[in-house]
Amino acid sequence: MAGPPAAAKQFNKVAVRLAGHRVLPVWAVLRHRGRTSGTEYATPVAVIPTPTTFVIGLPWGRRTDWVRNVRAAGGCTVRWKGHEFTCSEPTFVDKDVALAAARGLVRRGIEKRDFEGGFLQLTRVPAPERSAMQSGW
Repeated sequence: MAGPPAAAKQFNKVAVRLAGHRVLPVWAVLRHRGRTSGTEYATPVAVIPTPTTFVIGLPWGRRTDWVRNVRAAGGCTVRWKGHEFTCSEPTFVDKDVALAAARGLVRRGIEKRDFEGGFLQLTRVPAPERSAMQSGW
């Protein structure tokens, strides 16, 4: 499976600033740490929310750094619709799980696209409220 195109890094710089807010409910910011460096990263992702999980498509596959980081750590945080969520139990799931969670245009998009990398499902709970100074992000 091919990795993301070179333009993806440029897109991510803009998208990470817009994602996670109420006005763009499909986009969230996933925060994770590097497996070996410990460096903090923020990655924009498209999420399919359920009452207890986020389902995230993996168009670049299961071996992207952010996926490997989240799996190695056993979780991450996700900022979605203006709220922070603590996420755990990163589990690979298939297209059927994503289709069951998706509605409307998102569901149609999943039906039409191949998603060879599958999907990552994260169990979510609201994170305790913290100030920006406390969060380190």
